[in-house]
Amino acid sequence: MSQLYADIHKRIGNFELDVLIESDARRIGILGASGSGKSMTLKCIAGIEDVDSGRIEAGGRVLFDSASKTCLKPQKRNVGYMFQNYALFPTMTVLGNVMAGLRGRKDGNRSAAMDMLKRFGMEGFENRLPGELSGGQQQRVALARIMVTEPGLILLDEPYSALDGYLRDRMQLEMLEMLDDYKGQVIMVSHSRDELYRFSEELFVLDGGKIIRHGATKDVFADPGCIGAARLTGCKNFSAVDISDEHTALARDWGITLKTERVIPAGTEYIGYRAHSLEPVWGERQDNCIKFDLVRSDDLPFEKNLYVQSGGEGEGSIICWFIQRDAQKDIGKKGYPDYLKMTEENMLFLK
Repeated sequence: MSQLYADIHKRIGNFELDVLIESDARRIGILGASGSGKSMTLKCIAGIEDVDSGRIEAGGRVLFDSASKTCLKPQKRNVGYMFQNYALFPTMTVLGNVMAGLRGRKDGNRSAAMDMLKRFGMEGFENRLPGELSGGQQQRVALARIMVTEPGLILLDEPYSALDGYLRDRMQLEMLEMLDDYKGQVIMVSHSRDELYRFSEELFVLDGGKIIRHGATKDVFADPGCIGAARLTGCKNFSAVDISDEHTALARDWGITLKTERVIPAGTEYIGYRAHSLEPVWGERQDNCIKFDLVRSDDLPFEKNLYVQSGGEGEGSIICWFIQRDAQKDIGKKGYPDYLKMTEENMLFLK
């Protein structure tokens, strides 16, 4: 049995959560849009939400099993949960917050809490209230409160959602450093593909209460498998396809015929292509190219976003081409290209 096994079935109104997460990875990510069931999944594992049926095991311990009617209370699960807003007690000092989850002698708890605050760089802040701390400092206190109880599993629920862009990036790095010595498993849920790409070893993509793709994080991004997972991992360009033969597909939305050397997977219904992977072509048209017909351009601080009309019709006919600043030099010298090429190695074959 894997370290984490979570087979969860729960219905709330018209929404049904039906997920199976089985993993030995130390860092697990759950990617999904708002309302997909990410936070509910964590709350079911933690015991905060009731589960209708299924089984949850972590670190060899059964936390929930509907068949045997096992259901440990949250405080018995040895699971640390970090809420989106950190859930610090506002009228309790930093030290009091960290000590809140500890049992036993007060002097021993104080010593353990102070050691943990020192570890997270919060020594000297123990007598402050949460409202006197920055967002990053509050996050450190919340993590210290979790870690002092020595949980076997840590759950992070959108831990950076309340932070601005600069602080979010800094805290992602700090979180990775703070968790570096932690030997248990950590699950982080987020709607941010960048956060989870950086954090997780294994990724589960959740859509409408169901897992639609899972695997090693880099593998999921390289081959999302279905259009829902491709969208959630950041792909911008999609076309429905008609397969002519094993090496030829008509991309209806783009109005071009794509040719491949490898066999197009059976059951392919869509082709996806990431906006950063398009290659400019000056001169004669090559295979798998669309004519460059600029509709709009947006200049952003670190890239230029171009929107090109392909030969197809409808909403999907607009191709997004995102150019990093370094790649803009060629356009500055040569002007806009005549065509944009979709290389075979960057095509996403999707269902």
